[in-house]
Amino acid sequence: MVGVAWVMVPVGPWLERLFGWAAFGAWRTLLVAIVVQGVPFLLLGTVVSAAIGAFVPARVFSKALPRNPVLAVPVAGAAGVVLPGCECASVPVAGSLMRRGVAPAAALTFLLAAPAVNPVVLVSTAIAFPGSPEMVAARFGASLVTSVVMGWLWIRWGREEWLRLPTGHADHAPGGSRLVAFRRGLQHDFLHAGGFLVVGAMAAATFNVLVPPSVLEVFSGSPWLGVLVAAVLAVLLSVCSEADAFVAASFTGFSPTARLAFMVVGPMVDMKLIALQSGAFGRAFAVRFSAATFVVAVLTCVLVGGVLL
Repeated sequence: MVGVAWVMVPVGPWLERLFGWAAFGAWRTLLVAIVVQGVPFLLLGTVVSAAIGAFVPARVFSKALPRNPVLAVPVAGAAGVVLPGCECASVPVAGSLMRRGVAPAAALTFLLAAPAVNPVVLVSTAIAFPGSPEMVAARFGASLVTSVVMGWLWIRWGREEWLRLPTGHADHAPGGSRLVAFRRGLQHDFLHAGGFLVVGAMAAATFNVLVPPSVLEVFSGSPWLGVLVAAVLAVLLSVCSEADAFVAASFTGFSPTARLAFMVVGPMVDMKLIALQSGAFGRAFAVRFSAATFVVAVLTCVLVGGVLL
């Protein structure tokens, strides 16, 4: 699937000239842009994932996180601050954490928090909204609260049969080479997740081409409907968390709370992330977890936006 995306680069212009497919040209450009934008962070995530499996003993995580899952969830959410990456990177890292014995609730909290509260995202938000520190604070607070709440909800209502735990490909076997385990884990995770990244990028590019901007203007005037539409846009457009603040800033017709919803929902629920979660943890998990995260994120944005914005 990654190969198909790259074939579009030389073949696309020829098809446009032959058939006059201007829309195909736009679709091809968006597809390649999303894939190119996400691949570096996906590679970062798979490198971290493979390194955790090959070089980090399981006892490190048992010592770093509280034994009580309820307390481990907020600690995992705060740990998301230290990993500058997007949602493409968080999925393989969360899978590796589960393989190393970390409670699923804590790993899922980290999965949601890492692409939303790290310093790179917060700095880009401050640049996109100059003179509006309250927007940066609102994004950080709403993202962290959503991540922690979802972790606690998984403890309360999550079921093991929903979550297909990833198999250990990079775990170090006794007597084996750690470098070989690292290489194999990196190769497996990157190629496996890369295909789902392309599938999600295709869906996002198709939406961008087929839905005209005039349709969105109909909903932007309503405060409540605008929040919901902005959240749905975040899912469909699948903009990387390092760049989505600039897209949100361009939505001048939407309310500040609606733009906040776009920035909070996107890194936690978008087309490529749903595809990545389906490949890593199973479709049953991805559908339930993404739907619940969407609802919690929207409600949190309404509350935080009402207070800070």
